[in-house]
Amino acid sequence: MLYNKTIKLKDGRECLLRNGTADDGAALLEEFNLTHEQTDFLLTYPDENTFTVEEEEKYLKEKTESDNEIEIIAIADGKLVGSAGIESLGSKDKVKHRADFGISIDEAYWGLGIGSALIAGCIECARKAGYTQLELQAVAENDKALNIYRKAGFVEYGRNPRGYNSRYTGYQEVVLMRLELS
Repeated sequence: MLYNKTIKLKDGRECLLRNGTADDGAALLEEFNLTHEQTDFLLTYPDENTFTVEEEEKYLKEKTESDNEIEIIAIADGKLVGSAGIESLGSKDKVKHRADFGISIDEAYWGLGIGSALIAGCIECARKAGYTQLELQAVAENDKALNIYRKAGFVEYGRNPRGYNSRYTGYQEVVLMRLELS
């Protein structure tokens, strides 16, 4: 799936949002490890990442060629500073209408509008792919993320009080959210 849009950040700089390609594999892997080190609100820790650059390149190539999945990257100041994507929950009739959403942004670029733009891009792509429901999970303590998701139209449909088990803080409550696209 293809996507390409330039946005103006809150501080006036430009940011390119586009689908990641195989050429972005090394940069995306670096961004993944950085962002997963910066916050305890994401699913994994950098040392749990077993992807190689080659595997990341293959992943991005598959997303580019997909009709219903995408990984959108954010380029600002000449470097990859964030990414977001949609992934199918499966091809079976009972779940093919649903996609999972995930996002991460370099902490140095928080609060500039990149998150909202990446979310909007993924929603646009999810609609284009024919999904009628987009889903995500967020740590309940992550107020900034929950607010931006609500602003985009996501609604809470449940909570798991022991959704994550943080190395640093113990159990974290996870909020389940969904957005109806039809």
